[in-house]
Amino acid sequence: MQYWLMKSEPSVYGIADLERDRTEIWDGVRNYQARNFLKSMAVDDLAFFYHSNTKPPGIAGLMKIAEAQVVDPTQFNEDSPYYDPKSTPAEPRWHTVKVAYVETFETYIPLDLLKENFDPEELQVVKRGNRLSVMPVETGVAERIIAIAQSA
Repeated sequence: MQYWLMKSEPSVYGIADLERDRTEIWDGVRNYQARNFLKSMAVDDLAFFYHSNTKPPGIAGLMKIAEAQVVDPTQFNEDSPYYDPKSTPAEPRWHTVKVAYVETFETYIPLDLLKENFDPEELQVVKRGNRLSVMPVETGVAERIIAIAQSA
C-alpha cells in the first residue's frame, strides 16, 4: 500500500462532499506528472485529502483509492473546462482514480503545522510554490501525519 496527498479546493469539492457522496472520480487533473502519479495508484492505497486555495490550506482527512486506471471522462466533454481535443476514446491521454471516503480528521491540519513538522524533502506540499495537485507521501511521513491528526 502506498500513501498519496491529493489537493482540491473545498469550494469546488471538499471532504464534506466526499463524505456525502461516499465515492467520486478525481477528475480534471491536467498536469502530466500528477497524471502519472494517478496512473501508478492501486486499489486500497490511502490518500490525504488536502484543501487548497482556502484560508488556511491543509489536510482535512483521509480517503482510499477505490478504483484505479479510470479514464477521465471530462477529457471528451467539449463543454468541460478539462476538455482535451487531442484525446480520443481509443487513445485517452488522461487517467485518474475513483476515491472513497475514509474519515474527516477531528482536527484540521493546517499547512503551517505541516511546515513545522516536515521539511520539503519529506513532504512536497510544504515546498514553497508547489502547485502539484497529486503527490506521493512516504509511509513514515504518512504515519507521522496520522499521528498528528490523532493527537490534536
